[in-house]
Amino acid sequence: MSKRLFLLDGMALVYRAHFAFANRPILTSAGVNTSALFGFTNTLLEIEEKHRPSHIAAAFDTPEPTARHREYPAYKAQRETMPEALQAALPAVERLCEAFRIPIIKCPGYEADDVAGTLARQAEAEEFETYMVTPDKDFAQLVSPSTFLLKPGRKGAAAKVWKLPEVLADWGVERTDQVRDVLGLWGDASDNIPGVPGIGQKTASKLILRYGSVENLLEHLGELKGKMRETLEEHREAALLAKRLATIDRKAPISVRLSDLARRPPDENALRRLCIEFEFNSIGRRLFGQAFKAGRGWKETAGAKGETPSAGLRTAADVEHEYVCVQTEAARRELAARLAEQEVFCFDTETTGLDAKEARILGLSFAFEARRAFYVPVVPYDEAGRAVADGETDAAALEVFREALENPAIGKVGHNLKYDLGVLLWRGLRVRGKILDTMLLHCLIEPELRHGMDFLAERYLGYSPISIASLIGQKGTEQRLMTTVSLARLAEYAAEDADITWQLYQKLRPKLKEAEQESVYFDVEEPLIRTLAEMEYQGIRLDSEALRQFSAQLGKQAQQLERSIYEMAGTAFNLNSPKQLGQVLFGRLQLAEKPKKTKTGQYSTSEQVLTSLASEHEIVRKILDYRAATKLKSTYADALPEAIFAASGRVHTTFHQAATATGRLNSQRPNLQNIPIRTESGQEIRRAFVPRSEGYLLMSADYSQIELRIIAALSKDKGMRAAFRSGNDVHTATAAKVFGVPPERVTSEMRRKAKMANFGITYGISAFGLSQRLGIPREESAQIIQQFFENFPGVKNYMDQTLAFARKHGYVQTVSGRRRYLRDIHSANATVRGAAERNAVNSPIQGTAADLIKIAMGKIGKAIEERKLKTRLLLQIHDELIFDLWREEEEEAKLLVIDAMENALPLSVPLEVNIGIGRHWLEAH
Repeated sequence: MSKRLFLLDGMALVYRAHFAFANRPILTSAGVNTSALFGFTNTLLEIEEKHRPSHIAAAFDTPEPTARHREYPAYKAQRETMPEALQAALPAVERLCEAFRIPIIKCPGYEADDVAGTLARQAEAEEFETYMVTPDKDFAQLVSPSTFLLKPGRKGAAAKVWKLPEVLADWGVERTDQVRDVLGLWGDASDNIPGVPGIGQKTASKLILRYGSVENLLEHLGELKGKMRETLEEHREAALLAKRLATIDRKAPISVRLSDLARRPPDENALRRLCIEFEFNSIGRRLFGQAFKAGRGWKETAGAKGETPSAGLRTAADVEHEYVCVQTEAARRELAARLAEQEVFCFDTETTGLDAKEARILGLSFAFEARRAFYVPVVPYDEAGRAVADGETDAAALEVFREALENPAIGKVGHNLKYDLGVLLWRGLRVRGKILDTMLLHCLIEPELRHGMDFLAERYLGYSPISIASLIGQKGTEQRLMTTVSLARLAEYAAEDADITWQLYQKLRPKLKEAEQESVYFDVEEPLIRTLAEMEYQGIRLDSEALRQFSAQLGKQAQQLERSIYEMAGTAFNLNSPKQLGQVLFGRLQLAEKPKKTKTGQYSTSEQVLTSLASEHEIVRKILDYRAATKLKSTYADALPEAIFAASGRVHTTFHQAATATGRLNSQRPNLQNIPIRTESGQEIRRAFVPRSEGYLLMSADYSQIELRIIAALSKDKGMRAAFRSGNDVHTATAAKVFGVPPERVTSEMRRKAKMANFGITYGISAFGLSQRLGIPREESAQIIQQFFENFPGVKNYMDQTLAFARKHGYVQTVSGRRRYLRDIHSANATVRGAAERNAVNSPIQGTAADLIKIAMGKIGKAIEERKLKTRLLLQIHDELIFDLWREEEEEAKLLVIDAMENALPLSVPLEVNIGIGRHWLEAH
């Protein structure tokens, strides 16, 4: 069909885009949050590129109250005030629509839904194919043979078109106008439409499928029985109201004609200005290609409306540079000699992949002055400049640079250098010297921003490097191998990497001092880089046969639980489907009077929801046991043997230093930090982790109650510090104070409640949250919190003082000085502000714990190397370190580890480290 109309639900798309980047917002160099604008722009570009609309419009709400608000004042009343950053983005979103020449349609007193519904009705009459672009489920009522839903994808997934058959099947109705009736019974939590209590989507769909409409259902209540009939009779008016509120008005008084929505070419000058203003370099390149990169398109239009011209982004074509491809032995030796003369130089490895243990080295690049760099290929190339297939790495070419790379007196600059250290480690080269990693430098300078080299080059140098996509194709497509790239192109690309990284180092090094983060980098992060590279290289041995047997045991356990659950439910269903599970628990079995629902309106079957019901219902306990068994089986017992690297026979995880806001390390491929330890079955996984060979045992070193000790030190609370200094159990001491009994009369139940209070209250847990965790009345939990603060006033003072500091300075910091910036600490949105306040209190505690173990790991790694010990540090799991312990070094290693961990940072509370040694991790823990 040549007439294709796309109607954008503007406000819903903007909201969705803003919150999609809530954890790591997209910010300009001036700190402007552009998440909403960025996401909205990408949605527009996807529509343009994939669907080629002939007509398009964006519908937006207006501030005027609608008929829904007048009839039901509580309509959408539960929604928080719009976040300031989102409010500030709306004018830019409208400017963007204008630049794309997309008509913006508003109708006072009507919502965007009504505007879109009215236009869709007109389009049907004129034989258009209409796509309503929205994440909102209400629009399903508008779908027809020629009107479709286009739901934007999530987390990188492609958008999905929902046509009539899909919508009818999803809603379980015969006609899409019956979606209003289903919502009348089900309600809509996102709009605060109540519906009928106890009726979910599935029940509502069945009733509407049988009776056709809410009105007809209410006329035939005599045909229903029991509680359902009583509920509907009691909530008759609520059902009719909910249907009216959920009905999209398709007769909004808009004067726009469909011919006004015909797609027009965008205003390219305005788009360029927006891309430059909001630093959308990737979008600019997507729209304008190399012309935007070089700023040439901007220069041609600068001054048209009085704007200040911008230089835009430069590329290698715009900057004089000298990149040398070093191919002869004599030239390699000459370069190595020059490197040996430097106080610091930048290096990078060019490889065939991202896995350090398997990647093949194609070459090395070096730089020690701006705009001059060298590339040294170390694999053979043919006369056409193509890498010889399966050509061996020239070990002699690498060996030439060993002296410079292993010289501890020469500093080494790079970006994400742990990877390069790992690549060389697998080839017998141990890089030494001070490590100056531009990725980690930037993580400390501007922790909330992205840290990729291309982004930093654009931000700090105004330069757009050669993209990897230009060499081997876009990520997500069938990319070419790096070995297919000609030597000339690869040399230019690799040398540029080293040059730009060197220039970034020169820019970022003084900024580290300005941000007062030098001690964090050089005392906490830098010593850890080499230690982590060594840990990843060492890996840990697994007993795969033990895991195979445990997997079979878990499989039998899951099958038995599944049969029991079906018997209790009185029906078989898909236990792994949250939707079906929710319908059984809350629809069929009615386990809760007011079951919690997700944003999509389905019953929530989250771990938290089920845990709160477990004490009352055996079926819920069995479901939790089933989930635990199947997760252990799939995630660990089955998956870990697949992660064993054949060449070493060990599992090699990857640690990330910059993955979390608090500074905690993150383990991936495989993730070994989430192995469960609270259940007996979870602990069994640890039995499969074993020493490397005869003569070794596994050793575990674990901080005891580290975060509580940090709380005591930061808060300077006399009672809490005294408990730790005395060596008494802190939870017992807390219970004695909170419940007003002598320590010897503290019961296990009192201690349990005190333990939860100790960990939860400082992190901002509410009386409601504590009551949920402990399974006690809210009044009792409120009293526990009150007693806690009365007996530990220093903790309350710490929380108040930390919040005051955060509000004044906009950040908080750890004992070592690591900062966490809190852009939302003054937000008018209570939810957003509350999250920032919790982070303000939590971050110094969690961040100090992260810094402690990082410092200890750096010291331990250095000591092991200097003393030439056979003992090796293998894993870090939160507050625990795992070692391959050479039996003959037991006493020396224990003393070394305890000293490093207990004295990592000066605290006013003594730190305690528990050491365990055994034939496997479970025995050592």
